[in-house]
Amino acid sequence: MASIVVGLALLAAVPVLNFLSLGYLLEVSGKVARSGRLRDGFIGVRKAARIGSLLFGTWLVLWPARFVSGMWRDANLIDPGGGTARGYGVAVVVVTILTSIHIAWAWIRGGRLRSFLWPAPIKLLRWVRRPGSYGFYRDAVLDFIVGLRLPHFFWLGARGFAGCVCWLLPPVGIFIIASYLPAGGGVILSLVGGFMLFLVVLYLPFLQVNFVIQNRLAAIFEWRTVREMFCRAPIAIWFALLITLLFAMPLYLLKVEMTAQEIAWLPGLVFVMFIFPARLLTGWAVSRSLKRETESLFLFRWVMRVLEFPVAGFYVVFVYLSQYYSWDGVYGLLEQHAFLVPAPLMGL
Repeated sequence: MASIVVGLALLAAVPVLNFLSLGYLLEVSGKVARSGRLRDGFIGVRKAARIGSLLFGTWLVLWPARFVSGMWRDANLIDPGGGTARGYGVAVVVVTILTSIHIAWAWIRGGRLRSFLWPAPIKLLRWVRRPGSYGFYRDAVLDFIVGLRLPHFFWLGARGFAGCVCWLLPPVGIFIIASYLPAGGGVILSLVGGFMLFLVVLYLPFLQVNFVIQNRLAAIFEWRTVREMFCRAPIAIWFALLITLLFAMPLYLLKVEMTAQEIAWLPGLVFVMFIFPARLLTGWAVSRSLKRETESLFLFRWVMRVLEFPVAGFYVVFVYLSQYYSWDGVYGLLEQHAFLVPAPLMGL
């Protein structure tokens, strides 16, 4: 799970590739909505664990080479071209070659941590002499890469992003226009934009799940389907909406100051850790509604409907005020990470 969180945070910080991160989170909601089991939302955990062990093991094995390289640089500073520097130069070459062979062999053996800790030289010699070994592992690597389903997640994220922008751009655009108007007109226009955003946040989390389930972009605009979902499972829908908006609000505090480009992915860790549970609960709420054929009691429906208003209203006010402390100002309102890519600072 740690590998998944770090991977999503890294992808979210890279333009275009961040559609992979959004697509994965959308698929999480869709999987849970189809099955009704939260554990089904942890997609590709075993593959992510293997990738994490590959990268972590490689990082560990590279430490001796880094140490010898540092000694070589120090020797060159103290006595350039001296015997000690030349000796460390030879050591750097030898250690680098051995380390490269060890890393490649550990990757071929599966990339588990124990593969990096013990080189298994006898097994390596047998593998080199065995005919057809290269072809077998080449096919295994290709199967692993295909199993990651990267094109699927990218296409899902790109379409989901486009659909969400269609919903969010009108109210956010009104906020941006209102910021350039005089006080009176700006306030009135901001109220209009706030009301539109209020309506959008009531429906958009569940419209995203509906889009993933049906795998049609048009499904993200079928707002009447969300009303039917609410009538069948009002408590679950309300709770999922509460968690989604509640977990999104603290993340706006990370936008107070511009993050250095080199560590832009670090805030993404916090974003993913907050948004991932919200996606799971949203899928669970939709699954509850899909399993029920009849509407809930009239009292439950209207009590939950009334309770939705303060939840969505408080979120809209909080998001509107974020333009006054966000580094990007009013344009920071474009960063609706509760629905779009889980990355701050104009990562959308």
